[in-house]
Amino acid sequence: MAETLTSLDELKGSVDGTGGTDGTDGAAPAAPAAIETIHREPQRDALGRTYATGKRKDAVARVWIKPGSGKVTVNGKDMPVYFARPVLQMLLRQPFTVAGVDGEFDVMATVKGGGLSGQAGAVKHGISKALQLYEPSLRAALKAAGFLTRDSRVVERKKYGKAKARKSFQFSKR
Repeated sequence: MAETLTSLDELKGSVDGTGGTDGTDGAAPAAPAAIETIHREPQRDALGRTYATGKRKDAVARVWIKPGSGKVTVNGKDMPVYFARPVLQMLLRQPFTVAGVDGEFDVMATVKGGGLSGQAGAVKHGISKALQLYEPSLRAALKAAGFLTRDSRVVERKKYGKAKARKSFQFSKR
């Protein structure tokens, strides 16, 4: 059965394999645990592209990246035409800035569902996933910035007896 440990020295001895304060346990020291590192291989198709799917709210984006001049095409239109607001354009450039590869990749994305803000977030998520698949060494920077995690926040549903999800109808005392 399990032996009870009464002091910190005995606990330390049981962890490092010496068996206690006197070191006469008789058991051989435990071998150091092998630390496995995951070695990721780049995933590219025959044309040198990498594909990833990004999601945000109700929007789903299919994103292909390949080495190029930094041209971003969304649903057949250039990024400044499709995403006219500068904030949304900045959102799409964030993964490249964090990874330090500005202007090195061409992006071709098709996005469906949701509004412009959700679509921009979906394309950003897809670009981040595709970058880390193309060059696995970029994963640490993208992961630390939180770009590889899908933002799971969605609109709360409307409840019965309420005007919206939480808003009530106007109260009338009389």
